[in-house]
Amino acid sequence: MTGTKTPLGRIIIADEVIATIAGLAATECYGIVGMAARRFKDGIAELLGRENLSRGVVVSFKEDGIRIDLNVIVGYGTRISEVAHNVSSQVRYRVEQSTGMPVWGVNISVQGVRAIGER
Repeated sequence: MTGTKTPLGRIIIADEVIATIAGLAATECYGIVGMAARRFKDGIAELLGRENLSRGVVVSFKEDGIRIDLNVIVGYGTRISEVAHNVSSQVRYRVEQSTGMPVWGVNISVQGVRAIGER
């Protein structure tokens, strides 16, 4: 959890909230099929439903801002570098606008490739 001090008191934002904002922002980007969670026993990326978006996101805090790590599945035929750049920009913008806290890093890990529309 992290907080921001205001003249009226302190605002505390749970990690889960920031992870959900980041997950929703990522899945709205072109070329993203969904968020991924790794099943540790067999190393296969599992496509998460909308109710589990935050499982594919890791949020860490420092004094100077937030670092966000995303695990995503991209659409087949898309340019992965461009999709990752767009996701990074969109997530940074959405989290900064929603929380008022600076995001100093967004790391994208592509866990798989699927046909767009495939679930």
